[in-house]
Amino acid sequence: MHLAYPAVLSALLFCTGLYGVLARRNAILVLMSVELMLNAVNLNLVAFDVWLSRAAKETLHSGQALTLFTIAIAAAEIGIGLAIVLAVHRNRGTSDIDKLRDTAEGPDAAGSGTEGPGTPAAGKAEATA
Repeated sequence: MHLAYPAVLSALLFCTGLYGVLARRNAILVLMSVELMLNAVNLNLVAFDVWLSRAAKETLHSGQALTLFTIAIAAAEIGIGLAIVLAVHRNRGTSDIDKLRDTAEGPDAAGSGTEGPGTPAAGKAEATA
């Protein structure tokens, strides 16, 4: 098998994942796109390991070892990432990335910009400053 086939497939998977990270608004879909990018890297590692093992008589199969390490890191990343997304969704009520720009603000702290000096929101902001 030629090295070009898995390399092209890996490039397509990585580009699809990159598009998903840049274009999606949902945090769970962004995490899935990151996983797709990691799987593209894993495919590249294994393909190059097989290609290099045919050229050398004694190999260490370091590409496959790195792939197992990447899979373990990806499993931990998705577990922690989903826990964070679920905690944010419980607190904020949304997993939209655009609405979660500043985690220090509450869901109504952004407001509509109509608060004056006598409103409770302005007094709360002055008290915390």
